[in-house]
Amino acid sequence: MADEFVKGFAILTAGLLVWMMFASWFNTPSFFDVQLLGPNPEDPSEYASIGLLVKDAMLVFSLLGALTFWVLIPAGRHAREYYAAN
Repeated sequence: MADEFVKGFAILTAGLLVWMMFASWFNTPSFFDVQLLGPNPEDPSEYASIGLLVKDAMLVFSLLGALTFWVLIPAGRHAREYYAAN
């Protein structure tokens, strides 16, 4: 069970680190304004569009990856043990 926790934590940490990097590039208009949660650029270039897509994908990946390793895999193992015992 500890290895699932570490895998989920590594996915969460790495995914949110990449998300934070892209959010700091694209969603921080100034140092004294809203940081990391500002609006996306209105007319992004081609590379900025790819960066915004990667930013959103990393947020979803980190949340679903942690949920998978912390909830779904242990629940599946417990369900398999339960059905094997009965």
